[in-house]
Amino acid sequence: MNTVELHAADPVAIMGRKRLFVVLGGLYLAQAIPSYLFAAALPPIMREAGVSRSEIGYLSLWFLPLLLKFFWAPVVDRIRPFARAHRAGWVIVTQTGVIISLLCLIPLGATNIWGIITVGLFGSLLISTQDIATDGYAAKYLAPEDRAIGNAIQGGSVAFGVVIGGTLGLVLYAQIGWTGMLLTIAGFSLIPLFAAFAMREDEAEQIDPAKPRPSVMAFLRRREVRNILWIALIYRMSEGLVKAMEGSYLVDAGVPLTQIGYLSGGAATTAGLAGAAGAAWLLQRWGTGWTLGLLGILRTICFALFTAHALGVISGFWPIFGAAGFQTLIRYMEIVALYSLFMAAASKDQPGTDFTILACAQLIIYFIGSMLSGRIADLFGYGTLFSVATLLSLIAAIATMRILAAQTSASSRPAQPA
Repeated sequence: MNTVELHAADPVAIMGRKRLFVVLGGLYLAQAIPSYLFAAALPPIMREAGVSRSEIGYLSLWFLPLLLKFFWAPVVDRIRPFARAHRAGWVIVTQTGVIISLLCLIPLGATNIWGIITVGLFGSLLISTQDIATDGYAAKYLAPEDRAIGNAIQGGSVAFGVVIGGTLGLVLYAQIGWTGMLLTIAGFSLIPLFAAFAMREDEAEQIDPAKPRPSVMAFLRRREVRNILWIALIYRMSEGLVKAMEGSYLVDAGVPLTQIGYLSGGAATTAGLAGAAGAAWLLQRWGTGWTLGLLGILRTICFALFTAHALGVISGFWPIFGAAGFQTLIRYMEIVALYSLFMAAASKDQPGTDFTILACAQLIIYFIGSMLSGRIADLFGYGTLFSVATLLSLIAAIATMRILAAQTSASSRPAQPA
């Protein structure tokens, strides 16, 4: 049964596309709220509390489960936590655990770096497992013509997650402190949990024992998807270097925490919605290769502005405010473009596993950059850090366009054995 036929026959199609879109929005919001509490709010909070930049860089260890989740993605595809709830069951269990992990941060305080990393790793394990279930649900029930919309919804949900987990987290910390912030964010994390109860799945779905089990090797045997894997590995190699130190750089430049929170939240709200729609339009008009190439060039310009500011070539807050805000817009557009590419490359036999492998690959290079960013900044300064990121961003944009151009050319010729 092909994807279109499955979409037409399954219970999600019966309940309607609009309801499916709403459910997906809630599911992706559930992941985004705690994710951006760690990624956007905690680094500047910890920096203000006196934690060193090198230690803040270690907070990127939180990404480990997100990088390694392809190892247990086939398990999530096969096992039902509850008899009548497959992926919905995984979402309910994991989101409940995420809320508990947020509450466990309360007694630690803002300076207990290894305590925060430990709790964060547990929360990340839950979030990454939930992500496998959510992406599998989207890949299974979204029709091909709805993929861009589905990924745009994900981008918008991430934007709201930044506002709640990132911006609101910073503002709450400044106003009511560590405990009040975490209690409030945990309360907001309860809301998207209801999306899991609105999920509709094929209860009669059974694993066909005659079919090969989902695996990483089945993914690697496909030549065309290996080309997409290279893009996943190189495209975001510069972003971790900048994003991990962006908040710390603004703090060291003298920007108050509240202004940083409003900057990230305002940019995320606008970028998440406008960027998702803009990326969908670009993909339809220009295709994936030109879209990713254009976004890579624009990202390079933003990084160059950070470099110029760090080296003293330009001064004032507005240039870096503009660069940070515009780079946020670009990042959300990248999410739509990359994930639409990943979803199109995923096979019908193991779409959740294939998508997860590609999603993990693009996070691996981001993680490496995040881990190195604090050390590079401490040893050589922000100017060197941002200069390296600018060069890597330009290289990645050009390489991505060349790979996709070659892929398009190869697809017009008869298929060759892998």
